[in-house]
Amino acid sequence: MKRILAVSLLALALALPAMASADDCKYDDSQSHPLRILAYLVHPIGYALEWAIARPIHYVVSREGADIVFGHTPHDDYSFDEDYL
Repeated sequence: MKRILAVSLLALALALPAMASADDCKYDDSQSHPLRILAYLVHPIGYALEWAIARPIHYVVSREGADIVFGHTPHDDYSFDEDYL
C-alpha cells in the first residue's frame, strides 16, 4: 500500500509541471521583483474599488443636467484648443 502511494505521489509530482500553464509564456526577471509580486496582490483590490466606487460616482455626476452641477466635462466633447491652454 505504501509503495502504491509513493509511486502515485511521484507520478503526480512529475506530472504537475506538465499540467501547469501560463497565459504569457514570455517570462523575464522583472516579473519576480518584490514590488511586482506585491502589485499582483494589490491590483484586484484597486480594480474592485474602481468598479464599486469610482464608476458609480462617475455615472451619477455625468448624467444629463448633473454635469452642470458637478462640473463634469464629457471626454468626447473635450478638445485641447488654445482657449483651454
